[in-house]
Amino acid sequence: MPTLVLIRHGQSAWNLENRFTGWWDVDVTAKGAEEARVAGELMAAKGLDFDQCFTSLQTRAIKTLNIALEAMGRLWLPVEKDWRLNERHYGGLTGLNKAETAAKHGDDQVHIWRRSFDIPPPPLEAGSEYDLSKDRRYAGIAIPATESLKDTIARVLPYWDGRIAPALTDGQRVLISAHGNSLRALVKHLSGIPDDEITSLEIPTGQPIVYELDDNLAATDRYYLSER
Repeated sequence: MPTLVLIRHGQSAWNLENRFTGWWDVDVTAKGAEEARVAGELMAAKGLDFDQCFTSLQTRAIKTLNIALEAMGRLWLPVEKDWRLNERHYGGLTGLNKAETAAKHGDDQVHIWRRSFDIPPPPLEAGSEYDLSKDRRYAGIAIPATESLKDTIARVLPYWDGRIAPALTDGQRVLISAHGNSLRALVKHLSGIPDDEITSLEIPTGQPIVYELDDNLAATDRYYLSER
């Protein structure tokens, strides 16, 4: 059976500060680095190994992957980085403290922006301090101004179909280090979770999720490695 493991990046600096992060590039905290190391040690202890890794273009996911692979003695594994595994773009909410945003706009409005399936936050204004149009890693990419979860799924799934699924079908063991919402997109697809339920699915940082798949890449089981 194909082997697939998903891991959300370890705690980031803006997770700690309770800020909307999205596409903005922040590092992991010391705790986040430790979460990644422990995840790698757990995967090694449970006998997991990989042939191909995928991650986003964001430091917190890349570093989580590298730290976990180092703990496994697998830093030499091939890694493909792609923007389509980036976190959901939070638009004009980027950089804002979540509690302060709720105080300003109301809990109900912020809940809609955070947890609705297809309603995006307000767009990021061009020229904002969080404008990534001059970031070289995104050269030639149409950077979104904001995204709903539905929008995020619309960019993640073609990448799954084009790059990740073929690797699994070829018998490669795959590890993906990504973000809360890009991983929600994959979990929704693999586990067939309805639109109105996927937004409430919590994916903790630094916890490997193991998928058992049949030869058609249909999920037969999904569990946290720490629970087995």
